[in-house]
Amino acid sequence: MRVMALDYGDATVGVAVSDPLFLTAQGIEIIRREKETHLRPTLRRIGELIDEYHVEAIVLGLPLNMDGSKGPRALKTEKFRDTLEKRFRLPVYMTDERLSSFEAEEEMREAGIKPSEFKKHVDRIAAQIILEEWMNLHGTKNNPL
Repeated sequence: MRVMALDYGDATVGVAVSDPLFLTAQGIEIIRREKETHLRPTLRRIGELIDEYHVEAIVLGLPLNMDGSKGPRALKTEKFRDTLEKRFRLPVYMTDERLSSFEAEEEMREAGIKPSEFKKHVDRIAAQIILEEWMNLHGTKNNPL
């Protein structure tokens, strides 16, 4: 089975998937949209990736405030979760994503990527980090869910 992680933002969705053995996570792409409210193409692409990778569950990063409270972005993300569950009929697990973008930038810095290039990669890498952390907390290769 494979699990997909999504880093949902105002204009982008970073996407990562686990390998079939549930051992590693790989950032695969960033879905961009012109307006936050234009979700149809985003959902269509997520559906294509679910089919392509035979995804059986989704992990959605929940952007909590540093004090653990939910702000406007977290509430929008929960609404997006509801949309995903209704549309794809897959389990959608929410996980704390605080600092995932910061960690992604740190990884890019360590890899020698120039800060001017960060925007091209940060959401995909953040999705990968979200999935890796979720897998470490909740998964085993025999029974990840």
